[in-house]
Amino acid sequence: MLPCVNLGLENLKHCSPDALQGCRLGLLANPASVDSRFTHALEIISDLFPGQLTAIFSPQHGFYAEKQDNMIESDHGMEPDLNIPIYSLYSSTRVPDSRMLADIDTLVVDIQDVGTRVYTFIYTISLCMEAAAQMNKQVVVLDRPNPIGGCQVEGNVLDPSAASFVGRFPIPMRHGMTVGEICQFFNHEFQLGCDLTIVPMTGWKRSMYWQDTGLTWIPPSPNLPTPLSCMVYPGQVIFEGTNISEGRGTTLPFEQFGAPFLDTSQIEPLLNRMVSGAWFRPVWFQPTSGKWQDQVCKGFHIHVTDKNIFSPYAASLLALQLIIRHHPDAFAFKQPPYEYEYERLPMDLILGDKNIRECIAALEDIKILEDCWQKDLSTFKTISRNYYLYD
Repeated sequence: MLPCVNLGLENLKHCSPDALQGCRLGLLANPASVDSRFTHALEIISDLFPGQLTAIFSPQHGFYAEKQDNMIESDHGMEPDLNIPIYSLYSSTRVPDSRMLADIDTLVVDIQDVGTRVYTFIYTISLCMEAAAQMNKQVVVLDRPNPIGGCQVEGNVLDPSAASFVGRFPIPMRHGMTVGEICQFFNHEFQLGCDLTIVPMTGWKRSMYWQDTGLTWIPPSPNLPTPLSCMVYPGQVIFEGTNISEGRGTTLPFEQFGAPFLDTSQIEPLLNRMVSGAWFRPVWFQPTSGKWQDQVCKGFHIHVTDKNIFSPYAASLLALQLIIRHHPDAFAFKQPPYEYEYERLPMDLILGDKNIRECIAALEDIKILEDCWQKDLSTFKTISRNYYLYD
């Protein structure tokens, strides 16, 4: 299947903004920052603007995406071919300082997001936008697809009291925006003051999932190896806040989950009766790292059967609640730290509202919870549409 979508990186070759002409450039990127022919943004920008690239910046997992887990920091380094610095924005700092930005005029951002609130890349970009505004620098974002589509928007809007590096702003778990769209949304709705330019895609439609674009999936981080892992991630990420393995250390991160104490025979009939668009198949697996390392876990492999009706967040909340109901003594919420938060429960940060965690633990009806957040979700949908770049 030939690509039917031209990325912002590819459109840059034909229409480059004034913010790039004759300016010293920085580049925020990682291994997924490639065009449809697998040429990296570093090479493309170096060729288009010879001698102008003066610094590289990397998000969580590192410029080469070699770091596996949360709070595993990357060091600063040097890019060997261009002999320019690589500044890690997942190190002792998550914010570019004046020294890092001193030698650039414009920061070019080419980052593949995954459409889920807790994924840190969009907050790294937002912190870069804030820093750029303070230092009178410009930011150019090269747009990329939302791999889980731009139509479905799901989940509760984050409560400001639960704000963290996995949720800086009040958005729902599944936001339905491209990286360019959400950067515009952040910049205007939260008054970041950034001189921001978006280089849009051509050919992308809101109804498209990654599989519809004809593009090859390059993992933006080690534990989202396939488009399917992205489809379940808005729900399965909640298990990071528990003693349930989210599949890290296996060949199916986030697509499978479990623990040694799980009795799947009690949970499976209820789960598959109540979830539409996916099937939870009982499996055994043995993680080689992470939770329950080298121990056999019993759990489920999620098979998405209809992506248009599957609601990953609601499905995983239901799975979590069924585990709590049937294993009240063995189940536990994970304790801090989590993503540089040392006091609040990780689950409260991931869910974006401690009241939801309390309701789930109290076995309150998931449907009633969903009804409670519909007003805020509807308001977000209305506002976010103002920043859509694609029909």
